[in-house]
Amino acid sequence: MDVMEAWVTGLAGGCAGMSVDVALFPLDTVKTRLQSEVGFVQSGGFRGIYSGLSSVIAGSFPTAGLFFFTYEGVKVVGREFLREDLEPVLHMTAASSGEMMACLLRVPVEVIKQRAQTTRFSSSEVLRKTLTMEGMRGLYRGYVSTVLRDIPFSFVQYPLWEYLKKTWSSIQGSPLDPWQSSICGATAGCIAAGITTPLDVAKTRIMLAETGSALSTGSITFVLKTVHRESGVRGLFAGVVPRMLWITLGGAVFLGVYDKSKLVISSILIEPG
Repeated sequence: MDVMEAWVTGLAGGCAGMSVDVALFPLDTVKTRLQSEVGFVQSGGFRGIYSGLSSVIAGSFPTAGLFFFTYEGVKVVGREFLREDLEPVLHMTAASSGEMMACLLRVPVEVIKQRAQTTRFSSSEVLRKTLTMEGMRGLYRGYVSTVLRDIPFSFVQYPLWEYLKKTWSSIQGSPLDPWQSSICGATAGCIAAGITTPLDVAKTRIMLAETGSALSTGSITFVLKTVHRESGVRGLFAGVVPRMLWITLGGAVFLGVYDKSKLVISSILIEPG
């Protein structure tokens, strides 16, 4: 992947991330409040449904751009060393590498966003309060749980997305249009979202826990056991419907916009030269 292709990938990924995060933010707020330890109503119910949006606007573009830059880069390198029949393994490796890199930016954004979604504070107030009480370490609370949520999610979503695109393209005998890619993305995202909901619940609880509490330690196993003890299997899948809906719609927008943006940006930056 040359420098110009890297720019195209990063910019297309940023456009995709910004589009989905802003368009579907209310659903994400509902999901977060359903997963909160104090419950949906106490966390704000349907009030202030756009609380925390400013942090997402600031962070979604570079986060998604970094993910796809890493994802496509690893695929390019991996194809020189892996056989074609091991392509799903390559997609898993590329996706997990992309998630680990993206989480360096995503986690601070998530911490600020989710605390703003479940309190009456603005994003700037949450940031100031977090830095004052916990320092930079507070912004990365839940990094491990986020990575451990996103990697299994990516293991399902991206290989399935690539497989569905390849199969559909083979059947019709031509490359897919962006709208077809978006349908593949929606299907893959929906399946991955449902499977990984308990990990998302654990991540949310860790990020929202009071400083110094047992939940704030970041132990996913402890959090999952606690949630199961308090609310059973239903608690582990709290917010599963809005999460699946958010990621189904998000997968369609995110991956569809990504493919379309690549075509548009490539025509502007590469083809003229």
